[in-house]
Amino acid sequence: MVRAIILVKSPKKLIAARLRKIASVTDSFPTSGQFDAVAIIDVEQLVKIKEIATLIQKIRGVERTETMIEVQ
Repeated sequence: MVRAIILVKSPKKLIAARLRKIASVTDSFPTSGQFDAVAIIDVEQLVKIKEIATLIQKIRGVERTETMIEVQ
């Protein structure tokens, strides 16, 4: 299992709720600061993280994302 955190910049107020609707997003919540929401991703293969990040970037109102992969 590979876990990643995707930080999302979006002025949309309900962006965290929209992120939770994406498969493989195990949790999502709004944040304060430079980014507006966090999505936690659990996938079987590393390549899937890029696919999920691309889906998130296609959501209307998402300005940018930053992905961090858990290192064990």
